[in-house]
Amino acid sequence: MPDHFDSNTADIAVVGAGVIGVACALQLARQGQRVVVIDMQEPGHGASFGNAGHLATEQVFPIADLSILKRLPAMLMDPMGPLRLDWKYLPRALPWFTRLLLNLRPAPFQRSVAGIRALNESSVAAWHRLLKGIDCPGLMREDGSLLVYERSESRQPLLALQARMRQQQVPVELWEAKVVRETAPQLNEQIQGGLFFPATGHFIDPYRVVCELVEAAKQCGVQFLKRQVTGGQLSETGVCLQTSLGKINARRVVIACGAHSAKLTAALTGKHVPLDTERGYHLMLPHEHDRLPFAVTSLERKFIMTPMSDGLRLAGTVEFAGLDAPPSMERAWQLHRLSKGLLREDLSAEGATPWMGFRPSLPDSLPIIDRVGDGKVLLAFGHQHLGLTQAAVTAEMIAQLAGATSAHALPELHPYRLDRF
Repeated sequence: MPDHFDSNTADIAVVGAGVIGVACALQLARQGQRVVVIDMQEPGHGASFGNAGHLATEQVFPIADLSILKRLPAMLMDPMGPLRLDWKYLPRALPWFTRLLLNLRPAPFQRSVAGIRALNESSVAAWHRLLKGIDCPGLMREDGSLLVYERSESRQPLLALQARMRQQQVPVELWEAKVVRETAPQLNEQIQGGLFFPATGHFIDPYRVVCELVEAAKQCGVQFLKRQVTGGQLSETGVCLQTSLGKINARRVVIACGAHSAKLTAALTGKHVPLDTERGYHLMLPHEHDRLPFAVTSLERKFIMTPMSDGLRLAGTVEFAGLDAPPSMERAWQLHRLSKGLLREDLSAEGATPWMGFRPSLPDSLPIIDRVGDGKVLLAFGHQHLGLTQAAVTAEMIAQLAGATSAHALPELHPYRLDRF
């Protein structure tokens, strides 16, 4: 990381060095823009480091439905539940949850579904273009994913989900137990069947994806600065950012710092966005290579297992406790306990490493992808569980907003505008 920077050399400053920010920086640099990326951490060390690695194009529904009302007592009382709300954080979370519930009414719910689906349908092709452009197509595997169920009473909810998926044109196949056993023989015989999503896949190493994008961006002249952005304001010539090591001036800025984006957005646009964070946990099992052929999710246990080059990653727990509360790593270890009995032989936790990160979520489950402030401020954050899935197409949309023309059909920008709040 350079420790100095000529603050007058940037056309665009990208705040955030996760997969979305770095992908944006690379696309912009390839258009001839002089780009600097600023983050208080090394690239890829936020949520991009520890996500489930799932190319989740099948997840077209918002992050919650009306059943969340029934689950609220358990969310408050069960510290190890799959969905937890820290009771100490409840007063701060209540306005966000209120807006979440309002967005579950039929009309806004359908708008959210349409917006998520549009991004997801463009995501795989965008990732193909991005990875091919950096000569790393092997980092993404398009081998599908499987949602399994174990109890007979789960079959009807599973079939109902299949029907909803088909209504949204999500490719989905019903697999009976025999097909599951033939395709994923390591799973326990108590598995009664599941839904297979052939148009999904996974990344074999999400962190390496970011690292390869960083190297490609550097070859295009992008500079990376390890600094904290503490504020900013618009000027006649562009944007001035205050950082922990001085000011940085640029003609434009891209705000892509995930769960940390709200404060800078407010400073530069005057808009206070209802951004909260779903704290996600994972447990990485380094001795579990080749256990599964693709990502497998449990309907009842509510977690996912993704095969990666460094082992098997267990992920999926969600916690609402804000940005400041310390992580509860016991929730990560709970994932190993949840896995017991799901496979023929229990998974080894020897040498396992726990992790916690922040998923940036807005109450309508849609990201903000927009250009405001007379074109000086570009926004790319709030992708909830789908940041990795939607990173490549988001970067193409930001490049389009920055003034480039694109030969690729991109989603309509209206659902993702800042002024919807």
